[in-house]
Amino acid sequence: LSLMGMLTLLSAFVWRACSSKKLVLSALIAGAVAAGPSIAVADGGGDDENEGRTYSVTITNLTRGQVVTPPLVIVHSRAFTLFTPGAAASEGLATLAETGNPGPLAADVELAEGVAAVAVGDVLPPGQSITMTITSARGAKFLSLAAMLATTNDAFASLRAVRLPKRGRARSVRALAYDAGSEANNESCDFIPGPPCNGTNERDTAGAEGFIHVHAGVHGVADLVPADQDWRNPVLSVVIERRHSDDD
Repeated sequence: LSLMGMLTLLSAFVWRACSSKKLVLSALIAGAVAAGPSIAVADGGGDDENEGRTYSVTITNLTRGQVVTPPLVIVHSRAFTLFTPGAAASEGLATLAETGNPGPLAADVELAEGVAAVAVGDVLPPGQSITMTITSARGAKFLSLAAMLATTNDAFASLRAVRLPKRGRARSVRALAYDAGSEANNESCDFIPGPPCNGTNERDTAGAEGFIHVHAGVHGVADLVPADQDWRNPVLSVVIERRHSDDD
């Protein structure tokens, strides 16, 4: 599928989730394709002695055929953990992994202990990059990230507690794809929001693993085609750079 074909699919791409997780992102996606990244930033703290440090975060989609949904980037201290492999996904993380909607998880983590800043990026087609900017309190020394691989049941790319670089330095890391374990990997378009499916994203929890683990990829058991939608880890390249203008 050509990039132009992918962008055409994106412009018509609507993610919808049922019941309390209703989500319509066609306008966001059309805007992202036309205008590039738009970033929401929450800084950590307002007093002078807690003035923030600013980081650029460049994220590249390394997959051949998976659209990555708007990534949620979190800057935090050691007190915060996004998830634990082998444990059940939180409701917010399960929503992100099944629908691509970062909103519920963002709302949860903004209130969590140790979180200094939260930012949300834009849709990331295969082979493309976005650069986000996030400002946080001095005591927050780690970055975590999560975003859905859209043409799956509940796959998400993630980084957990990557150490932030010092001033003028950059850090390059790769993100793996995880399975949230909250929905069965039936690979049916009725349950998958990404192109070419555009399903209603009703949930199929029968047979869901119930715990987070490294994703096994696409196997072609129903509507998905491994040659088009499968991947090999890692799925994202992430470069984090601290701005020179920050004071020590």
